[in-house]
Amino acid sequence: MKRKPKVVITHWVHPEVVACLDSSCDVVLNQTRKTLPAAEILKRAKQADALMVFMPDIVDQAFLHECKRLRIIAGAFKGYDNIDVAACTQSGVWFTIEDDSLTIPTAELAVGLLLSLARNILPGDRLVRSGEFGGWRPVLYGMGLQGRTVGIIGMGKIGRAIAERLAGFKPVLLYSDTASLTREMENDLNVRHVGLDALVRESDFTVLALPLTPDTLRLVDKQRLARIKRGSYIINIGRGSVVDEKAVAGALRTGRLAGYAADVFEMEDLSRPDRPSQIAPGLLADTDRTVFTAHLGSAVDDVRRKIALHAAENIVDALAGKRPRGAINNPPGRDEDFRRVLSFSISL
Repeated sequence: MKRKPKVVITHWVHPEVVACLDSSCDVVLNQTRKTLPAAEILKRAKQADALMVFMPDIVDQAFLHECKRLRIIAGAFKGYDNIDVAACTQSGVWFTIEDDSLTIPTAELAVGLLLSLARNILPGDRLVRSGEFGGWRPVLYGMGLQGRTVGIIGMGKIGRAIAERLAGFKPVLLYSDTASLTREMENDLNVRHVGLDALVRESDFTVLALPLTPDTLRLVDKQRLARIKRGSYIINIGRGSVVDEKAVAGALRTGRLAGYAADVFEMEDLSRPDRPSQIAPGLLADTDRTVFTAHLGSAVDDVRRKIALHAAENIVDALAGKRPRGAINNPPGRDEDFRRVLSFSISL
């Protein structure tokens, strides 16, 4: 009897995800809700045919060299700066992502962070809980959205979803990206394309919706912050390393920035060997002008289930000799039906 293919899943997943794979695969799970050490993941993956990975996992050429059986690495995420896609292709391994399911929940969180920051929701909560709140008084005045200028840097799917959700607040919407939208899309979203420096100079709120690439690494640094509109706010739901956190802390101290909200942090970006080991202490200490969430962009229960299910379906496709629907690479020879060269069978 031929063996079942071995599938390693590195983080907790919903039972439905396990059920999708369990009947036809030997599934190795980590249901502890903790990140396994890299050495333990490598140990489990060495004889695996498929691997489902999450944001804290790193796949590089050295890892792939040790995992020669791998046919597919299915990412339960959208941004993939932690994965060496070229090395996957060179090693004949499919790499897949989930491009759509994270868009709306991440855009919703961006709007929530913006409102929390602009309307002093956390300082207001602390004031009420302190026992010192005796009723209305003229404190904690913030900034409304109507008529204000919101600039979105990065007008991909998430950037467009943010613009759609902000439209009801009736701000002026600007965007900056390396490629412009079509005139029709700009009209539909009521957005205007401007250069990056013009955007930060004019915007009351700057929303970062960018992936981490060599071009976006610390795009918002000390020099760019010196050109930003005084008293404006930054909201970062892209990647932590798109900003220089120490420079942001400095801009808050001087009043150049009125506030900073983030769901992502430099210390999370494992693809950076020089990443800081912690969030900039100056940011953590400034509790009145910052709002932070624990990378909750896609942390909606049914969304996370859907993301992992899509990853599992990609694995099933690849192991059956099909092109997985979420593939972003084309490993040599893998676009053909390779069932005849596998040492196992899989029933669908």
